[in-house]
Amino acid sequence: MTTPQISPIRRRAFLKTAALTGAGVAFPMVLPRRVFGANERLNIAAIGSGGKGQVDIDGCESQNIVALCDVDSGKAAHMFKRHAKAPKYADFRKMLEKEAKHIDAVTVSTPDHTHATAAAMAIRLGKHVYCQKPLTHTVFEARVLTDLARKHKVATQMGNQGHSNPDTRRYVELIQAGVLGDVKEVHIWTDRPIWPQGIGRPSGSPPVPKNVNWDLWLGPAQKRPYHPAYHPFKWRGFWDFGTGAVGDMGCHNSDLAYWALDLRNPTTLEAVSSGINPETAPKWSIITYHFPKQGKRKPVKVVWYDGGKKPDPSLAKQKSLPGNGSILIGSKDSLYIPMYWGKGTFLSGATEADHKDVPETIEKPADFNRHHYLEWIDACKGGKPAWSNFDYAGPMTEAMLLGLVALRSGKKIEWDAKKMRVKNAPEANRYIHSEYRNGWTL
Repeated sequence: MTTPQISPIRRRAFLKTAALTGAGVAFPMVLPRRVFGANERLNIAAIGSGGKGQVDIDGCESQNIVALCDVDSGKAAHMFKRHAKAPKYADFRKMLEKEAKHIDAVTVSTPDHTHATAAAMAIRLGKHVYCQKPLTHTVFEARVLTDLARKHKVATQMGNQGHSNPDTRRYVELIQAGVLGDVKEVHIWTDRPIWPQGIGRPSGSPPVPKNVNWDLWLGPAQKRPYHPAYHPFKWRGFWDFGTGAVGDMGCHNSDLAYWALDLRNPTTLEAVSSGINPETAPKWSIITYHFPKQGKRKPVKVVWYDGGKKPDPSLAKQKSLPGNGSILIGSKDSLYIPMYWGKGTFLSGATEADHKDVPETIEKPADFNRHHYLEWIDACKGGKPAWSNFDYAGPMTEAMLLGLVALRSGKKIEWDAKKMRVKNAPEANRYIHSEYRNGWTL
């Protein structure tokens, strides 16, 4: 992987991080991977067991849940009780070190800022990984996980379950077959944030709840006092922990366009917002991505809206638009999706039946939420790769998070994907990565 170029102020710290990333943290010797029979079960460990972690564990209930980890024993109490025989940990590093020989795969269901450190350690141990969206907290981490998963040949899946939605999959087939013609413009929006953004750092140092290990919750992030403004749930808007509305919903609402059009490596990005804040994402933002020509596909402009901002409803032939949706505008037809994913409308009046001659090449499960896990489980056992594996999810996350680089820098940026740097505004490169605390490197 090419080391990104960043501003001189933080270059030394970044190079140290990059070097450590190559070496990794200390962990046990990688054990030979098991070969599975048709009816054998995976041994899965959960990194994050409360909240979304509970959902991910439930999604893998057909397998053996052999270890659980959570920094908040209160939030995880229900799952800790349900899987009473599984060993419990607060520190995923210790769990992976001690339980490595018993684990085949892990789920990662933690705040954004700990996704990469947990997933990277598991991958280096040869463990398969299911990681919640967004795949990572930074552009740099997305590139690292993509490379690591490929190098170690593990089965991976990102938790954007709409990727398994049958309507999404059919629209991918239709768009790639050319029913929309040349898609040159896409508009995507969300009603998020539904958590605080555009605020400063909270004051005071309230006592840490007895059930929370705050130091482990911070993980790779720099130390700061506990505050209920962060945990639970509200961390999403803080730059040190989350990725705002773009990261939280981008991997859902943007998935159809990124998949169908094979969007990756935007060349220029620019953003407008309610204001730049060093602590939190803005109350609203509009980010424009320009993707270059790729193969037979022509250049595509993608516009992202959040915080109540939306495109002109007339683009979808509507008087008003719902809280979430997307519009793909083509030279032959346009497609309007009035939700994160699901059934849409061809603006020409055409129906899917009019395109029944387009072959179906992607499996379309009835229970797509459950299938998203089963697809990964099958891949872990030697089946075909899951559709939202890190070769797809990594570049998608990288592109989405580049929008935050433009947003935070306040600049129109020109991106060099090969060298992994902003060409025209070197000061923006500081937002490509984070600085990790000792003991929490990739």
